[in-house]
Amino acid sequence: MTALTRHEGVLAGGGRWSVFDQGAQLASWAPGSDPVLLLSSRTATEPGRPVRGGIPLCFPWFGPGRGERRQPAHGFARVAPWRLGLLEQDHHGARLVYELEEGDVRELPGAEHFTAPFRATCSIEVGSTASVTLTVRNTGTEPFDYEAALHSYLYVGDVARVRVRGLDGCTWWDKLDERTYRQEGDLVLQGETDRVYHHDGTVQVEDPALDRILVIDKEGSADTVVWTPGPAKAAEIPDLGPGEWEHLLCVEAANVLDHAVTLGPGEERALSTTITTRSR
Repeated sequence: MTALTRHEGVLAGGGRWSVFDQGAQLASWAPGSDPVLLLSSRTATEPGRPVRGGIPLCFPWFGPGRGERRQPAHGFARVAPWRLGLLEQDHHGARLVYELEEGDVRELPGAEHFTAPFRATCSIEVGSTASVTLTVRNTGTEPFDYEAALHSYLYVGDVARVRVRGLDGCTWWDKLDERTYRQEGDLVLQGETDRVYHHDGTVQVEDPALDRILVIDKEGSADTVVWTPGPAKAAEIPDLGPGEWEHLLCVEAANVLDHAVTLGPGEERALSTTITTRSR
């Protein structure tokens, strides 16, 4: 069976990175000895199947979409054949730029749910930090709206010991019980968590097991999605390896639900996330 095209390199500090052309997906990034992004040991790496891990692109809808049950979950962008337009790399890092248009996705499952003319660009930069920027442009004559998220699978030493800072005082939508709450203090993960925070700022993930802090900066993002499956949900995910849920925390730059983006003809919008590591 055909394998996905993958680019990879070694960084000056001994770290590594890899990117799949399918989905324009940053698959792994370790600026040093410890990974910052989790790539499941059981993920598919075949055309047309989503890669679980790294930073998948959710577009043009998030989850099942708003008010309906669209398939595939999180839209077609993560399994689409993005075109690589630029690849620059040296021992300090790499920059890759991809493009996708409506003509590239017409035969994909779910394309019937989003037929508007568009051009999407994904820029990936890796080195001592990692950045992903998704830019969507309306190339048609009518407005359209869409959801987007940069579904960052962070690797943590022990998700039960992690503290997520920066969300204090924000309202959040619980996707598990479909109710709205307000965050008080730091977020400590207790079992399955699936939340959409109304939050446009920086988040810090304190990880005592690896003695580091992951800093997630966002731009063009009205929401921060926080997800971890917990043991019961993880057992239902066939492409997640044994015990990997203990090291998995998603903190995502997003514009979803009530903050979906509307683009008029000729307009464009960028969504980006930058991940930096530092010692505690």
